[in-house]
Order: sequence, then structure tokens, then C-alpha cells
Amino acid sequence: MWAFICVVSIMGPQSSGKSTLLNHLFGTNFREMDAFRGRSQTTKGIWLAQGEGIDPFTLIMDLEGTDGRERGEDDTAFEKQSALFALAVSDIVLINMWCHDIGREQAANKPLLKTVFQVMMRLFSPRKTTLLFVIRDKTKSPLEYLEPILREDIQKIWDNVSKPEAHRETPLSEFFNIEVVALSSYEEKEEQFKDQVASLRQILSFNCPWWTCGGSSGRRSCFRVFL
Repeated sequence: MWAFICVVSIMGPQSSGKSTLLNHLFGTNFREMDAFRGRSQTTKGIWLAQGEGIDPFTLIMDLEGTDGRERGEDDTAFEKQSALFALAVSDIVLINMWCHDIGREQAANKPLLKTVFQVMMRLFSPRKTTLLFVIRDKTKSPLEYLEPILREDIQKIWDNVSKPEAHRETPLSEFFNIEVVALSSYEEKEEQFKDQVASLRQILSFNCPWWTCGGSSGRRSCFRVFL
């Protein structure tokens, strides 16, 4: 029989609250940063867990944070390999990012996005993967103001990244479906954060594209298993 599995992964800077978000969003138990010990590497490698109480069966991937000092500035091989793996198997990739990085030339997520775009174009044919940008620690600026700036930043990275000849004129929309949400600070507005995460969970529950598995969209997360 065929079993349909939705795969959700998360990428983003080290100590940006990726594991905390997944634990609240999917009921997982990934190790979280100890606030009293300061910012340091919490997740090393790639960790997998099953999402709790969500239909269809959802596999959650917690990826090691980017830009961590533990691997050093020149060791980007694992970052690229993990991005490749996540893009190969995920239906939805959460891009965790700081609100204050939006519009900044030296934003922490820009090298990550460049890697994601390069990997996708060189190794895969066009197929829609949802990149869900999760803006963390949202300020008073409304999302209606922040989202266009973020989308412009994303488009600039796509336009400037080196592309193979076959995809030199391919638009971003051929490879990715871009979505944007914003969350309040978990540390400063915990209850508001939890309410927003609960709403996001409902959206993901109903929109995970498991029913298109095997169709023209080329979904990856379809496995033949014995039931």
C-alpha cells in the first residue's frame, strides 16, 4: 500500500529558536538552547521526529544552524549537503529569520538563501517546494509592510545568484512557492507566540500538499510501505 508522508524541515541561523518553534508547532522534543548559557550550537547535524497529532503523518527535520562559529567560516560543505538533503525530501522548508534582518544587506539568512537557490537549480528540475519564511521577534511594523521588503530581498538574491545556462531565465516561481508569516518574541510575549504558532499549525495541517504525491507537481514524500 501507499503511505503519504508530509516532510517539513527548518533552516536558519544558529540560536534563532528553530528547535523551540518546531517543538511548539509539531509537539516534538528537540533539544532547545539554554538561555542561561548564551548563544551556542544546540542542534548538530540533522535530527528527525514525528509530528504529534497532525494528519497526514508528518516527519519533522531539525537542521543544524547556519553561521555557527563551531564549524568556522570556511566549512560550508555540511551546510550545502544538509540544504540539498532537505530540499530533496521536503514538501515545506521553514526559513527561520530575525525580523531585524529584513532589508539589511548583511542579513544572516542571505548566504543560506544563496546556497538554497544554487543547490536547487544545479541538482533539480523545476518543481514547486514551499519556502515558508518565519519572521521571528516581530516588531511593531505590520507584516503588510515587512513582507514586500522581504520578497524584494529574496528576488534580488535569486536574480544575482549564478545559474546554469538551462535556468538563466527561469523565474523564482518555477522552483519555489514563497510564503511569509511573522511571530512575536517567545521570550517577551510567550502567550502571543503560542497563539500564533497554534494558528500556523492549523494552516500547515490543511495545506501540506500530500494529496498531490505522484502527480505533476513531483512531490517527493510518497513512500511504499507495508501497512
